Amino acid sequence: MRHVFPCGTPALDFVGTLHARRAPTPIERIGTPGLLDSWFVESGLLDRKPGSDQADLRAATALREAIYALVGARLAGRSLPSGAVAAVNRQAASAPVTMRLGSDGASRFGTAAQALTDLAREAVETVAGAEAELLRECGHPDCTQVYRDRSRGHRREWCAMRTCGNRVKAAALRARRRR
Repeated sequence: MRHVFPCGTPALDFVGTLHARRAPTPIERIGTPGLLDSWFVESGLLDRKPGSDQADLRAATALREAIYALVGARLAGRSLPSGAVAAVNRQAASAPVTMRLGSDGASRFGTAAQALTDLAREAVETVAGAEAELLRECGHPDCTQVYRDRSRGHRREWCAMRTCGNRVKAAALRARRRR
């Protein structure tokens, strides 16, 4: 598995495909059509790689940035940026992934554009739905991953404890020991 999915929702995990946004050199996790294809499969949006091309990759990164703009505005309590709203709504209005029931269970197949439509629709629910108030950004200074805080008491601080949470806690322990 090449990709990480700490958020519990594909739309927010998709935003995290540009890791460490505030760093001098962010890490692009879907920088090629092949990486985008593998993300679609590993996320469970599609059962088979759709054969993305450069146009699909441009559409994916544009959608990702629109979703991030919406989530960022929601986190900051600002009004939603109209350009991002239009971009997400335009993609959400397209045809979604096709699901079929067969003798071996359900299958999900479609094009990259159809997978992006599913992500856009989920982003609408994430930003405007009942759980929008649960959106949080990771507390690690270098991480910009956004997640829904469904923890008891809503006190979750990290996108994932085994990565960001562990790093911050280990750094704090090292700092205390140095003193």
